[in-house]
Amino acid sequence: MEKSMEFSYLLDFYGEMLTEKQRTVMEQYYNEDLSLAEIADNLSISRQGVRDAIKHSEGILLQLEQAVGMAARHKALARQVERLQILTKELRFNNRENRLTSIRVEQIAAEMLELLDQIETQEELTDGV
Repeated sequence: MEKSMEFSYLLDFYGEMLTEKQRTVMEQYYNEDLSLAEIADNLSISRQGVRDAIKHSEGILLQLEQAVGMAARHKALARQVERLQILTKELRFNNRENRLTSIRVEQIAAEMLELLDQIETQEELTDGV
């Protein structure tokens, strides 16, 4: 069974929707990187019980993400903010020495406005959830 950072990420968003036992198993498996045997020992259950809990919890997390999409929206927002930071730095540092053409400044401004519009649209969608 390959461990995926995606489930650790989904656990951050939807972990509270799992039972306490499911959440504990998932945290130990994905966040603490424990083996099935170690988790089974910690919780006094079989390795098969741990594996079943992981598979069931993974299904729940995937269903929640498919229905709600909070993790995907968060990733998109993080990418947009990162791009805004890059563009701001380009304007700040390159324009200070007049290295940017007015056309490039316009391109940067247009891209920044587009990113801000996208963020605003995502916020409106999130408010409706």
